[in-house]
Amino acid sequence: MAVSGSKNFNIDVSDAIEEAYERCGVEVRTGYSLRTARRSLNLMLAEWANRGVNLFSLEQVTTTLTQGTSNYTLGIETVDILEMVLRRNNTDVTMTRMSRADYLHLPNKTTQGRPSQFFVDRQVNPVLYLWATPENSTDQIIYYRLVRIDDADDYNNDFDVPFRFYPCLVSGLAYYLSMKVSPDRVNLLKGVYDEEFARAATEDRDRTNLRLVPRIIA
Repeated sequence: MAVSGSKNFNIDVSDAIEEAYERCGVEVRTGYSLRTARRSLNLMLAEWANRGVNLFSLEQVTTTLTQGTSNYTLGIETVDILEMVLRRNNTDVTMTRMSRADYLHLPNKTTQGRPSQFFVDRQVNPVLYLWATPENSTDQIIYYRLVRIDDADDYNNDFDVPFRFYPCLVSGLAYYLSMKVSPDRVNLLKGVYDEEFARAATEDRDRTNLRLVPRIIA
């Protein structure tokens, strides 16, 4: 028999909910079952932001600085900033991150110069603080930020995750739903979820060459 030749398998929110309920041994019968599953799904996607860096949720941002302005709103979708460089005259210089205490103890936060450090105030609406305060309006900062995964608003929505995360997404939703409808399966489904997520997270990584240099001590 011939193979399909297609490589575009996809699931939407309703597919994931149906599969998760089946793993709980329950059929979807009411509108409430759909609503509570969608709520659990969005809670789980929010929880993924606490599990470390997912490469698919990284986004590169370029911002042109304004002279005399040291703070910039990042947007509610920003989870955190991972790394940043300052670009001046087509030359990028790495910037270092400060803690909240380090920024607080700066004696003069309005000193203008070339920004070399940054602090991220991770509130509901995160704010980026630079030091020194930009001395011109031509420098740019380029950074990678970790962004929130798109919400599951409608049942026909696709997921804002790569296909390799589909297994752990469905396993996770089944685990979340089991706490509501199948408490006898909680431990089983949690184990499957943890294993699936660990496998996906291990695969979701940068691949670089590893070079080992022996250290010879005379």
